[in-house]
Amino acid sequence: MAKSGKGRRFIVSSIIFIAFLCTIASINELRFDHLLRFSRCALKLEDTLPVNAPVNPSTDEIRVLLGILTLPDHYHRRHFLRLIYATQQMVPGAKVDVKFVFCNLTKEDQRVLIALEIMQYDDIIILNCKENMNNGKSYTYFSSLPDMFNEDSGSSGGAYPPYHYVMKGDDDAYFRLGQLVESLRVLPREDLYYGYTIPCDNMNPYGHYMSGMGYLISWDIVEWLKVSNIPKAHIDGPEDKVFGDWMEQGKKGKNRHNAKWSMYNYPDPPTKCTHELWPDTVAVHLLKTQEKWIQTLKYFNATQDLKPSKLYHIE
Repeated sequence: MAKSGKGRRFIVSSIIFIAFLCTIASINELRFDHLLRFSRCALKLEDTLPVNAPVNPSTDEIRVLLGILTLPDHYHRRHFLRLIYATQQMVPGAKVDVKFVFCNLTKEDQRVLIALEIMQYDDIIILNCKENMNNGKSYTYFSSLPDMFNEDSGSSGGAYPPYHYVMKGDDDAYFRLGQLVESLRVLPREDLYYGYTIPCDNMNPYGHYMSGMGYLISWDIVEWLKVSNIPKAHIDGPEDKVFGDWMEQGKKGKNRHNAKWSMYNYPDPPTKCTHELWPDTVAVHLLKTQEKWIQTLKYFNATQDLKPSKLYHIE
């Protein structure tokens, strides 16, 4: 009988032990399953995030206005730049509007041809000013934007601000819009002054100004320019330097970003302001000849998305 009792106890203990092991296994399986599902979710999330996204990105898309200051009679240049910017791939979560900006029309042919351009492309801003380079055109551009876009937000889908950032660019500069957007993702959306710091051999953006090739400000500074008396009292002079003076006098642009050497002058002829063409590029300036444009576009493989067709052969 003693042996029989011990056998029963052994069997009961074995059953309890096996049940315990099954319970532990079930818990581990449940944890593993949760971990597996979590890892799958994490991988899917990672796939949806843009490359180099900040740790806490805003859920809003980045809205940028690039105003290219040019002249009414530069028809061929505008058509050429439309080709360049219309064929660039934009990054998800961003909206970049490229507009061509000049002062009042003065000739009959301009009124006809530019009206046709507007009807076709809707990418022109005509400022109420007399055409100039260093006598207030840039000020008129920035200070006119709040009335254009705050009161009629259809261009930006009804959002405020209509643009987080506004950039002024030259028509002899090549802007890589995707790279511009990526460089802005980690930067503040208020009180921002962004560009290529002058002088060329200086890397500190404070106490200096940004090159006229292309500088960018946040929308709050655009609105400040409209109402402040500081720029109105100091209009004439090299437009980029004068703009920097406004920032200093108004204590604006506390957030500054020196985009050197993502922005630079074309490498030939070499100067302190030039840089070799390289992948980490936002803008290349001083493309004064067709050859320089072609070499730049070739380097950045601007035609890479050309689809094969029986209609043409380009080798």
